[in-house]
Amino acid sequence: TGCDPPHTHVLKVHPGFPLAAGSKPLPGKPRNPPSNVSRFHMSLKDRILDDVKSAMRARDKTRLSALRLITAAIKQKEVDERIESDDAVVLAVLDKLVKQRRESIDQYRSAAREDLAGREQFELDIITAYLPEPLSADELESLIGQAISAAAASSVRDMGAVMQQLRP
Repeated sequence: TGCDPPHTHVLKVHPGFPLAAGSKPLPGKPRNPPSNVSRFHMSLKDRILDDVKSAMRARDKTRLSALRLITAAIKQKEVDERIESDDAVVLAVLDKLVKQRRESIDQYRSAAREDLAGREQFELDIITAYLPEPLSADELESLIGQAISAAAASSVRDMGAVMQQLRP
């Protein structure tokens, strides 16, 4: 009759749904990391998604809203460039969000809208929590000195070589 018998059909289960007793999970990345995995060994994106779940459990709507803005920006970057984001991509997205928030805060304060500036500042604080600590002035001067000596720079014309040494 052209129809397969019912026992030959394969049931596909969405990765987020619980599985029936005795069945095996679909191959791929596990949804939740094992409990013995440190948050510092998780990728930045996984840390953010973990914090979204924590904010949901705590019913912290303002924090959840800010975290969802971050995840939406990351997903938008992934869709636009058709890539799977790693920590470098996530950091670039976070840097962009920080810049946007700082510009918005300046504009809201110049328009005497402290309520909106406060909300943007809250979002900025959450975003910066995922960024690495900035270098101190002494650390920065030390790196610049090392780059100048490594590039054997002697004048301003050697600035490009020094900058090349400083790039990650």
